[in-house]
Amino acid sequence: MVRKPRARFWIEAGLAALTTILFIVTVISREWIEAIFKVDPDGGDGSLEWAIVAALFVASLSLSLLARFEWHRTVATEG
Repeated sequence: MVRKPRARFWIEAGLAALTTILFIVTVISREWIEAIFKVDPDGGDGSLEWAIVAALFVASLSLSLLARFEWHRTVATEG
């Protein structure tokens, strides 16, 4: 019998994809944050953007690992 992954897997995988896309966009063009929110809280030195890049990287990595563990849990219960 083939088991489907739980909803948890799809949520983790979707959030991992979203944070990865935001990470890539932020690394390429850090000014999109100021363009959307119309504020510059770090005074133009870019420290906030680099903090966001780091946080998005950690979130992407964490969510990807969680989704991977959930996927392997599903596959292991099939056998």
